[in-house]
Amino acid sequence: MSTVAAEKHGFQAEVRELLHLMIHSLYSHKEIFLRELISNASDANDKLRFLALSEPALYGDDSDLRIWISCDKTSGTVTIRDNGVGMSREEAIAQLGTIAKSGTSEFFKRLTGDQQKDSALIGQFGVGFYSAFIVANEVEVLTRRAGAPSAEGVRWASKADGEFTIETLERAERGTSVILHLKEDAKEFCDAWRLRSLVRRYSDHIGFSVLMPTEAAKEGAKSAEWDAANEAKALWTRPRTELKDEEYREFYKHLTHDFTEPLAWSHNKVEGKREYTSLLYLPARAPFDLYQRDAARGLKLYVRRVFIMDDAEQFLPLYLRFVKGVIDSNDLPLNVSRELLQQDAEVEAMRGALTKRALDMLAKLSRDDAEKYATFWKEFGAVLKEGVSDDANSREKILPLVRFTSTHTESNDPTVSLADYLSRMKAGQQLIYYVTAEGVESARSQPCIEQLRAKGVEVLLMGDRVDEWVMSHLREFEGKRFKDAARGDLELGSLVDALPEANAMAQTPETKAVLERVKKALGERVTEVRASVRLTESPACLVIGDNDIGAQMRRVFEAAGQKPPEVKPTLEINLDHALVKSLAATDDEAEFGEMAQLLADQAQLAEGGRIANAGQFVQRLNRVLGRLVAARAV
Repeated sequence: MSTVAAEKHGFQAEVRELLHLMIHSLYSHKEIFLRELISNASDANDKLRFLALSEPALYGDDSDLRIWISCDKTSGTVTIRDNGVGMSREEAIAQLGTIAKSGTSEFFKRLTGDQQKDSALIGQFGVGFYSAFIVANEVEVLTRRAGAPSAEGVRWASKADGEFTIETLERAERGTSVILHLKEDAKEFCDAWRLRSLVRRYSDHIGFSVLMPTEAAKEGAKSAEWDAANEAKALWTRPRTELKDEEYREFYKHLTHDFTEPLAWSHNKVEGKREYTSLLYLPARAPFDLYQRDAARGLKLYVRRVFIMDDAEQFLPLYLRFVKGVIDSNDLPLNVSRELLQQDAEVEAMRGALTKRALDMLAKLSRDDAEKYATFWKEFGAVLKEGVSDDANSREKILPLVRFTSTHTESNDPTVSLADYLSRMKAGQQLIYYVTAEGVESARSQPCIEQLRAKGVEVLLMGDRVDEWVMSHLREFEGKRFKDAARGDLELGSLVDALPEANAMAQTPETKAVLERVKKALGERVTEVRASVRLTESPACLVIGDNDIGAQMRRVFEAAGQKPPEVKPTLEINLDHALVKSLAATDDEAEFGEMAQLLADQAQLAEGGRIANAGQFVQRLNRVLGRLVAARAV
């Protein structure tokens, strides 16, 4: 009986859009509703068991946590019930009427209107409770918070029409019942055998009994009894030899609410000085909050099969924040908190072991399945690279996993490993050459690698925002030192026979005079002007010192609203280029100055920099072009 009149509320705008998307985009995934609602019920039971550790009275006289599923063909309904933590009136409004999830706005930005593509996005986002509306034209939720009096039961109801009603009523049972009023085209689910088969398929690994009614004869009359439709044993507690790949995949979907399949997993039981079981998964798609370093992340933590917390971030480093999974410890106390986890020596030891296991899982995937590893790298490569700078202890395990684009092929796909690079090094080559830029295409066209490309020396092309920061922490790989092609001396060694000739050319009185004139024209804009051994096609390029901050990091500083440290580059000019020869032949100092400035401007643009005064640049360019046109007309 209702004790408070029903109130109408409007859904949050994002909920309305998500409901519309699911109803129209997930028509081929209808049956996922049962997995999602059972997962929610399991989570509710887990949370009650955790709360009852410190407040046993929450159990009342019912400490046996279970899930019930039933259907009624006459009314066309399916009911999923749990006796878990339940919800108060305020919680029902907040949790069922709004989406409080990081990445929500980014999720909606990426929607395309293509049902197939959008259904994949919805899978990444997680559908949860709202999946009920895929099969139901009306959903009722009856719930009562554990520990609350029976008079504080709640009824929530909606027809997915933009509104929901909420009322307070008398409810004897704690926990939550979700009642689905099935659509005509979803009546197939109003069948006990069909529901039971879906439980077996999707939810056999749930650690609570999923009970369904069965007809049994008692004293000559039929009466309804309940039996378990699932094994009711947490999957990670079972031996690996007993488990099929399909069971691992379905547990991943239960754990993450993602209906795309994982790329790989690693299941391990540790015994001895410390005892714990871990089950780690590698997702196929990046979540929307992947680059929000303070977003919720981490493993689902259990202690002796008792759920403790959802996002225990202390067991993996930040650069492995994409790894999903479960850890179940026999050693940690049941009352462990996030603060205690941060200070626990056992946790630190487990963190090291789990980090190694996650990296080993990636190494195995890279060896066994290049296509899947390419998928991983596309989604998570930029995050994994953070570990090169953040985790010196694991650097030797991370570096072989990193993939690059290089000048070895015209493809921009990052498929080159450092081992690949080393196998193709030229005779006498001692350095691993690379260049960073705002994107791979920009890196490929950098003037500073022209000589290297002309001599067939492979260059790694880096276009991620983290690359310059990452490379600043690298010195060598298997005895070969890394060299930024846009910094300091190029250090070609014996790779370029013409190097002594170029140096000799730069020492002639005529050349020295040109270099001095260009430096005078540019003034404090550059620290030095010198003849280049880097260039074969372009007239000029800018080079910075080995310890200077590069263009990529300058952009990161500026994006964060910070002023980057001032850097004055060196201008290298190609003495064989027609423009430079024309410059050297110019007697008019004003014209010479303008052309020198244009050389520096185009070099700055080529490296991805910005010209301080674009209007002045255009005027200067127009004057030079005007003189060229006039000279041709004569």
